[in-house]
Amino acid sequence: MEKMNMIQAINRALHDAMEADDTVLALGEEVADPEGGGIVGVTKGLSERFGEDRVLSTPISEQAIIGSAVGAAIGGFRPVAELMLMNFSTVAMDMLVNHAAKLRFMSGGQTNVPMVVRTATGAGLGTGGQHCDFLEAWFAHTAGMKVVIPSNSSDAYGLMRSAIEDDDPVIFVETIPLLFGPMETTLEKVPLGKAKVVREGSDLTIVAYALMVHHALAVAAELEKDGLSVEVIDLRTIAPWDRETVLASVAKTGRLLVVHEAVKEHGVGAEIAAVVGKELFGKLKAPIDRLGAAFCAVPFSKPLETAFVPNPASIGAAARALLA
Repeated sequence: MEKMNMIQAINRALHDAMEADDTVLALGEEVADPEGGGIVGVTKGLSERFGEDRVLSTPISEQAIIGSAVGAAIGGFRPVAELMLMNFSTVAMDMLVNHAAKLRFMSGGQTNVPMVVRTATGAGLGTGGQHCDFLEAWFAHTAGMKVVIPSNSSDAYGLMRSAIEDDDPVIFVETIPLLFGPMETTLEKVPLGKAKVVREGSDLTIVAYALMVHHALAVAAELEKDGLSVEVIDLRTIAPWDRETVLASVAKTGRLLVVHEAVKEHGVGAEIAAVVGKELFGKLKAPIDRLGAAFCAVPFSKPLETAFVPNPASIGAAARALLA
């Protein structure tokens, strides 16, 4: 194990993948070292090590970045394309949804598109309504595309390595408030589509991902003081999500709370709740509940932004209501 933050873990994953496979490329705005190695340094040092023919700084054009990545993937490479912020993916949705995700289907399985799209998001830094939306449900709703969101440095490393090796396009979401804190990191691959039980419990299951995992763990520790046992699952992969792990947990606890930073309406939590409700009908001890952000644009005002997303207080209140 090594101590590193998520930025360093992703950088290490990219380095190790490029070292192991010379078809792995990185491209995006400012990713090469002459331009700083990325806006927060995720790709710092890579162009010095592997050359600017494999680490390419691009113009400020999301369509060009993703279009080039799709072409490179079809041509035998494994590109890792950076879209600086998740909101900017809207500019390249045609390339992502109509090309990257569908070419396997439209070619009768003859053409894979093995590419990764790195992008960052997350409220809390006052960046306003056009810079910090969680839009994972859009991509999870797209057949042919995988979506992963790590909550810690070990998973950031492991999921990135697996995403690069996958033969389908993967959206890799980096949560900005989680990027900077160093933590003990295991440099091992993490399989896509496999959730992790990060805390075992018997009374309530909380399914979360990204920053909400840390909030859920804080709530579980607080409820334990009152003799209440909460199991916390880090989903890690949003699409395809790990139904078996979630269903096994809820079958044991009888109660489910799903928490994510994306707006609650039409979100990932609704899909999980629908599946669990159907599969465990008649076995639940309480109605399934879900928490998400308010159904509005992310506020710029700090007090409103804080109230916009779930927090330990709101998660704790929902958990207590289910346990009551």
